[in-house]
Formats: sequence, structure tokens, C-alpha cells
Amino acid sequence: MVDFETSLAERVGVVEAPVVPAHPDVAVWRPATERDIDGIWQLRQAMGEIDHPNYLTARGAIAADFGYSHFRAELDSLVGVDAADRIIGVGMVMFPPRQVSLVRSMPIGGVHPSLRGRGIGRQLLDWQLARAKQQLASSTKQLPGWILTYADERSPQNAALFKRAGLTLARYFLTLDRALDAPVRVIEAAEGIRISAYTADASAAVHSARDDSFMDHWASQPMSDENWNAFVGGRWFRPDLSFVAYGTDAGGVEQVVGFVLSTANENVWATQGFTGSYIDLVGVRSAWRGRHIAQSLLAAQLAAGQSLGHERVTLAVDSASPTGALGLYTGMGFVPSHRKMAYTLTF
Repeated sequence: MVDFETSLAERVGVVEAPVVPAHPDVAVWRPATERDIDGIWQLRQAMGEIDHPNYLTARGAIAADFGYSHFRAELDSLVGVDAADRIIGVGMVMFPPRQVSLVRSMPIGGVHPSLRGRGIGRQLLDWQLARAKQQLASSTKQLPGWILTYADERSPQNAALFKRAGLTLARYFLTLDRALDAPVRVIEAAEGIRISAYTADASAAVHSARDDSFMDHWASQPMSDENWNAFVGGRWFRPDLSFVAYGTDAGGVEQVVGFVLSTANENVWATQGFTGSYIDLVGVRSAWRGRHIAQSLLAAQLAAGQSLGHERVTLAVDSASPTGALGLYTGMGFVPSHRKMAYTLTF
């Protein structure tokens, strides 16, 4: 059992500096800079088309990573460049702030599909894990520390890499689809609950509700203002497909009690084979659950998608969520299509 009376820094111990790899297919290994955003995006597109064609990383998401104050590219990133000056491998290690009950270090990246199987990915992951341990060792908090990363089941080479490196399969997340050619049942929330379209002036209140409602979700921590603003201010965020539930407390004050927030990236429609939106966040404050608020929000989102002529709505859910989210979604007509696996190394 881990003794959380000691700091995370004490538990991780002294961490040696990450060793920069050396590989015959890589001309140069170096930290990434903002000038590399397009090259990293092109690499991530090539990876995604093989590993998970139903969702591809948007360029704006990569650009946002470089804008976060908690990401120091000179320390937290490594790119491998070939002789033609093309980025063929990338490793980034994110260290999200606002660590309330858990300190997370999150490696992301990979190698161009044409160069897999040559050992580049193993070297890159070794570098990432060393940097992740450094990040965890910088924390004096008496909290659990996790290195946390994900692998789509359609990219088994990533799962094999993680297992080889000592990470443990901790959780399954299901991708669920809901076809919009089927009727959407109107679901009324309990008396006193008002469902309204998302507006920018509700941003701070919805952010607060998100943090409250997600605290009992596996591995979740509060979102920083930077991450939140990048999400709701992003190019693909869709206020017309996002809704907020308001309730009145015992003192007669109306507050945000639930939300459904969506994005729609038209650039991936051809690859995924259908038009539609992605539900990024669904939540209800714990004190307000059991009043059909989530169902009412989802019904509003589905109806809005239908009115736009979309073909499907997609979301992801923790298969073991204690909130009963999986049953909620399947009861609304969502069906599983893919799985993603979470791997952890804990301290």
C-alpha cells in the first residue's frame, strides 16, 4: 500500500534526466517548438488515419497544447526528424494543473505508420516515461501520482509498447454512436429544471458545474481556466449543439446544475463515414442527480443534430463509471462501436 503521508516527490525518488534516443532512421532528435505545429499535426493525421479514422486530432488542439503555461516544450516534448526534415515521431508529456485528489502526467504522441516496428516508438516512450517521472517527482503533494496514457484497441502496437514499459491496463472507455434517423423522444426534466442553449455568458458557471460533476469520475481533476477556455473557445465547439440545465436552490437562486457540450469537426466526416457531432462532456451536479436532467440534455442535443441534418452523434464513456452513465446512454439509443484502453503507472 502506498503511504500518502509522504509526498509524491519522496515516493518517486530521484529521477535521472531522460536519455535522448539515437536511431538510424532519425536524423535529429530535438524539443518541439511552435514552428513544428503543422509537422506534428500532419504526423498525427497519418497516425490517426490508421489507428482511429473515426476521430482525428485537429490542428487547433495541438496549437492549444503549446499555449498552455503548464506545458514547457523545451522540457516536455521531443520530435524525431528524418533526413528530409520531416517529423516522423513526436512525444509530448502533459502535466495538468489543479491537482486536487490526483497528480497526473500524461504522455501523448507516436511514430509515423511507415516507420513502425523499428524500435523508434520504444525509444520515444522510454524518453516520455522518464520525463513523466520527473514531472511527478516535482510535486510535494501527498497525493497519488499516475502516469496515464491511452491506446485505441485498433492500434495494438501501442498497447504492446505500454505493457512492455510496465504500465498496467486500468480501464476501458467505449465509443458509442447514436444514429439520428431514429426518432428522438422528448424527455422533460423534473419540475423546476430549465433547459437552455449554451451561451458564452454561462461559461464560468458551466465550468464550475463541470468540475463538481466530474470529481467522482475515474482519473478526472478540475480543468484549468486555460484548458476550459481553449475548449469552449475552440474552432469546433458548437454552442448550437450544447445545452445547460438550470435549477433553483432552496434560497431561490438559480444555478447551473447540468450540461451537455459538443463539438463538430467537419474535416473528419469523410474519414469517419458520416456527418455528425461529438459530445465531449455530459454532467450533472451530484446533488441534482436522479431528476432526468442528463436525459433531457441529451434529448435536446440529439434533436438539435437532427434539425441540422446530421447522421450520427458520438461520445465516449467509462465502461465502469459509478454514475451509471453507460446505461443512461444505451437507454437513449447509443450503441458501442470502439474501445479505448487506459494504461497507468502509479506511485
